[in-house]
Amino acid sequence: MSDDVVIRTHNLSKSFKGVDALKSLDLEVRRNSIFGFLGPNGAGKTTTIKLLLGLARPTAGSAEVFGHDIVGDTIHVRRRIGYLVQEPHYYEYMTAREILRFTARFFYRGPPTAIEERVADTLELVGLADKADRPIKGFSGGERQRLGIGQAQVNHPDLLILDEPAASLDPMGRRDVLAIMERLRERATVFYSTHILDDVQRVSDTVAILNHGELIAKAPIEELLAGTRGQTVYAVEVRGNAGEARARLEAQPWVLDIHAAPNGNHAEWHVSVSDDDAAESQLLRLLLADERTTVTRFGRRTYKLEDVFMDLVEEHTNGH
Repeated sequence: MSDDVVIRTHNLSKSFKGVDALKSLDLEVRRNSIFGFLGPNGAGKTTTIKLLLGLARPTAGSAEVFGHDIVGDTIHVRRRIGYLVQEPHYYEYMTAREILRFTARFFYRGPPTAIEERVADTLELVGLADKADRPIKGFSGGERQRLGIGQAQVNHPDLLILDEPAASLDPMGRRDVLAIMERLRERATVFYSTHILDDVQRVSDTVAILNHGELIAKAPIEELLAGTRGQTVYAVEVRGNAGEARARLEAQPWVLDIHAAPNGNHAEWHVSVSDDDAAESQLLRLLLADERTTVTRFGRRTYKLEDVFMDLVEEHTNGH
């Protein structure tokens, strides 16, 4: 496995009583990325996580984490992973410091002072230093979730697997969790499942989408938001001699379609292209070839992740 690849799966599959929960998953997760693993409820996200952690055995296929097989080298894999369950539970009478100290002792055999330093650093990282010695029973949902992330990374793992880390939080709690995930990227790879698409659009480098146990999309977030079905769409707003400019574009073999929408004194086009390189180097030049044409806006059209997600899931579901 390349040093740059943290997780690699090949035809990874899991069935329960004849029902396929995961079907032939091929996936690669790069080092120091924030990888968003998306899908509707029942899509196979948690099943995949359990397989990667060695908590379930695949029915078929294989996977490696840091080059170690998830079935044969489970102990080696677990030593380098921190894991946050969807809804972490604690002994309510314990404090955040006691919880982290208890967890750290499973991984570290050095002097007590070193453990205390690690605990203090983690409390600071997750924003709980000022609440470190309060009983957990008084913690909010967001504080409990931040403590869970702290517990998952107190051993400084190389890979963090987070199952729905912000699912039940209010907007402030979600913001705090996302900020922690971005800080953790400096020291680890973050692989997390979620159904909160706005959060994914804010922090993820790469996104994979599951539906009915099948991988239906995987791409860098910018590529996914730039367009679907292998096409890139440019949003163009022009003023002036738009007819001649449009004719020049339509004459190009890499221009697939121009959808025009009225916008006052301007013409607004969505230009679908098949060749990204050609469009990047030539599209704006073609628009500006005539001095009577003024371009007031130009750039790749971006979509909301929710729209892309719904289109892909509905198309895959209807195809079954």
